[in-house]
Amino acid sequence: MHEIYPRLCTARLQHLARQFPAILILGPRQVGKTTLARQCFGQLPYLDLEDPATQILFTQDPRFQLDARAADGLILDEAQRVPALFEALRGAIDAERQRMGRFIILGSAQPTLVRQVAESLAGRIGIVELDPLTVTETRKDTAQPADYQSLWLRGGFPDALGAAARGGDFRDWWEAYLRTYVERDLPALGVNADPILMRRLLIMLAHAQGGMSNLSQFAGSLGVSQPTVQRYVDILEQSFLLRRLPPYFRNVGKRLVKAPKLYLRDTGLLHHLLNIGSHAALEAHPIRGASWETFVLEDVLRRESILHPHSRPHFWRTAGGAEVDLLLERADGLHAVEIKTAVATSPHLARGLRAILSDTGAHSATVIDQGQGSDPLAPGITRRGFARSIDWLP
Repeated sequence: MHEIYPRLCTARLQHLARQFPAILILGPRQVGKTTLARQCFGQLPYLDLEDPATQILFTQDPRFQLDARAADGLILDEAQRVPALFEALRGAIDAERQRMGRFIILGSAQPTLVRQVAESLAGRIGIVELDPLTVTETRKDTAQPADYQSLWLRGGFPDALGAAARGGDFRDWWEAYLRTYVERDLPALGVNADPILMRRLLIMLAHAQGGMSNLSQFAGSLGVSQPTVQRYVDILEQSFLLRRLPPYFRNVGKRLVKAPKLYLRDTGLLHHLLNIGSHAALEAHPIRGASWETFVLEDVLRRESILHPHSRPHFWRTAGGAEVDLLLERADGLHAVEIKTAVATSPHLARGLRAILSDTGAHSATVIDQGQGSDPLAPGITRRGFARSIDWLP
């Protein structure tokens, strides 16, 4: 039996269900969308539109199927498999517009779903993106210090994280996931991707984790055109496996780096692609620093998207080398986060962050490292250990 984790987005999901007739839960495959929907809306019948028989029925007459089944509402999984469904949903919703939280739609293909939602359900649907697990969601004993090492190594997909408890290995799970993703999921979505080329690109992205987007270099190494690499990167981003972190621009009279940074979003996938299968191998690997940066950055952003759903993440880097890993742009202003593997006590770091606060106008800067507790470093600048930051945001 697979473990069920309490998800931080539950309250926001229920909040949106009181405001909109339909809710869309977006996220990568196997991240826990079905489990979450059944936890939050257990009274609603569940239909899997990947099931061939169900798919045929809804393709032939989606409005009839909705009206015949949706007396109390429906959970519709992998809704992008039936494009005609969205027009039918609009009609069914408009017939009883006052009923909120009636249709819960689940999907893992962002471009297809978002386009269909924008065309057919604008103003009728609330959207929640379900990310892999955060440290807070995996804690069993809040009285004890957070143990995040397993999550860092195996990543936040529930079945990968729990593989060891079932006598398995997270790397076996990821290998099966990637094979299914390339050989079945992408073709089913009309995406023609060469499995060997996709695997080679993923390995290159893993080695360059957190680096600047240099698609021409990838294209040269792979022996394909830059537009081809661009298309594959877009596919990975739209499938929630890759994050393109944009730079922040402000007119400060400095030459700023303009290319985005690329991160494989889950450290379990990163470690699998780099043949890292244990904590000892991770500690000895050159990617350790970039992996830690990814782990902390993603944990912060997964919680940020729930508590501040309209904020936007950036990084900051000047041509002269001044940089900060994460700038959270909220309605109330900017908040800077710098991520360090070692305990951050350098006066030089604090001076650099003070200059960045001045350049960007950010309200605060926080350094997150693997140390204990928290310390003030300079006015407006604080150091925090990650274990103390798992339910903290600036």
